[in-house]
Amino acid sequence: MKLSKLEQESIILYNEEESTASIYTHDPKLKRKLKRLAEKYPDKVYPDRTVHAGAVSYAVPKSCVSVREPFSDERRRAASERAKNAGYTPPARSIYSENE
Repeated sequence: MKLSKLEQESIILYNEEESTASIYTHDPKLKRKLKRLAEKYPDKVYPDRTVHAGAVSYAVPKSCVSVREPFSDERRRAASERAKNAGYTPPARSIYSENE
């Protein structure tokens, strides 16, 4: 059974006692990122339970979870100018969507 986009959730759970958070997701970009982190840091990021319907679930250190203030237009422009002045060029983007 295929889930609708609305049903394809990403959920981050943690409690005050444990040092890890559990990330459950259907998001293809986040799944790839979690897989890369698990390969690079297998002792800190690892699959924590079996899930179905195309989702994954990983345990990660709680320090990896953050909620940040959104960028204002002014802050985004200033960051863009700093990058241009430093000679930074962004990597070429694929013609394919990251969500495939």
